[in-house]
Amino acid sequence: MLATIIRRLLQTLVVMLVMSALVFGGIYLVGDPVAMMASPDATEIERAAIRQSLGLDLPLWHQYLIFIGKAIHGDFGNSFLTGEPAMHLILDRMPATMELAVVAMLMSLLIGIPLGIRAGLKPQSVGSRAIMTGSVLGFSLPNFWVGLMLIMVFAVTLGWLPASGRGPTVALGDLRLSTLTAGGWAHLILPAATIALAKCATIIRITRAATREALPMDYIKFARAKGLSESRVLRVHLLKNILIPIVTVAGLEFGQVVAFAVVTESVFSWPGMGKLLIDSIINLDRPVVVAYLLLIVFFLVMLNLVVDIVYTVLDPRVRLDGRR
Repeated sequence: MLATIIRRLLQTLVVMLVMSALVFGGIYLVGDPVAMMASPDATEIERAAIRQSLGLDLPLWHQYLIFIGKAIHGDFGNSFLTGEPAMHLILDRMPATMELAVVAMLMSLLIGIPLGIRAGLKPQSVGSRAIMTGSVLGFSLPNFWVGLMLIMVFAVTLGWLPASGRGPTVALGDLRLSTLTAGGWAHLILPAATIALAKCATIIRITRAATREALPMDYIKFARAKGLSESRVLRVHLLKNILIPIVTVAGLEFGQVVAFAVVTESVFSWPGMGKLLIDSIINLDRPVVVAYLLLIVFFLVMLNLVVDIVYTVLDPRVRLDGRR
């Protein structure tokens, strides 16, 4: 296991180096940040001074080497717009995005797993067909439309929930969390439900397929032959054996939510990393964009490593295969 973790960390370094080069070169080709920062009435001399102060007058390879040299020491540059460290801006927004992602995935798992098992146990029943039809809708409806409809119904028409913002937060060490206040939960429900709808549809379909595959197995037949109650068969024997595909999908979906919750955060004005990324791309704030993408690459690789470790907990055969 230790050798696997070390190998993954070395792979992570290679992936981040390649990704940094691609992103750095790609964003260099998109527009000129000086045009966004300088006044429309600025002279060419003033523009050249801004470009020189930001180091944009150097060749691209030289800029990249300077960036890598600083990144090794944890310095990913300063935002062109605010002058603050780029990574500090991202980490300051990260708790909001993580809160949204965790709540959305918990909602999707708590709803999707029971519905998926129900659809797998009786696939021809009316209830199961309704569940699968709902999952298709969850796949098909775009997030921005779902978010707007939820705002129209629950915020505008009924007035039950707020339409935007994060609400009041409570400091927990260096973190500020909205899940510790009632007002924070009120602001969190709609954006989390918007994301959870699509993720729940995925969990339902994966759980249903895994349930249908596990039901004919001998261990399920033997458990029922022993006279165990149906609830115990499902809870102990079935659920434990279908968790690996569910963990795989849930891990990937969680990574996608953290990395690409841009649309939902924009619709609900949620002050997370996604909204920061969009604002940085619009304003060509290169250091923030590059730092964000590198952080996301590292997070996704580490998330995959955690999923692999969870495999070994859920299924001892994975450990045995690794030893062989």
